[in-house]
Amino acid sequence: MRIALLAFVGVIVVGACRAGVSVGNPAPTIAEGTLAQVFFWRAKPGMLDAYNRYIREVAEPIDAEAQRQGAFVSVTTMQSSDTLSPWTHMRVFILRDSAQLAGLGAALDAAGTRLEPDSVKRRLRGEYSATLRDRVGAAVLRIVR
Repeated sequence: MRIALLAFVGVIVVGACRAGVSVGNPAPTIAEGTLAQVFFWRAKPGMLDAYNRYIREVAEPIDAEAQRQGAFVSVTTMQSSDTLSPWTHMRVFILRDSAQLAGLGAALDAAGTRLEPDSVKRRLRGEYSATLRDRVGAAVLRIVR
C-alpha cells in the first residue's frame, strides 16, 4: 500500500510540476525546484469545508509570507476525491535544494509569527487546526527531469 501511495504521489507531483500548478499563490517556474516536501492530511469527519477554509484563510497567507522570504519555490494543495484514500489533502512544497528543505519548518513557523505576533492567538490557532485534521504522512521526493 505504501509503495502504491508513493507512486501515486509521484505521478501527482510530476503532473503538478509540469503544469506549473499552484494553489493560493503564484509560483516561479518549476525548473527552479529539485525537491518536493509532501504532507498528507486527513480532514476529520464533518470538517472538510472548515479545513478548506482554514487552508485558504490561515495556511495560504503563512505560505505566501514564507515564500516571499525565500523559504520555498512554490506550494500546491490538492484534495482527493477518492473517499477510500487515506488522506483528503496533499500539500506539495517545491524546494530549490536541501538547504530550503532543512529550513522549511522553521521558515513556516517564522512566517506564522510575523503574521500573528501574539503567541496566545498562535497557540489557539494551532489547537483549532488540530480539531480540523490529522497528519497522516509526509514524504520528500526528488524531482526527476
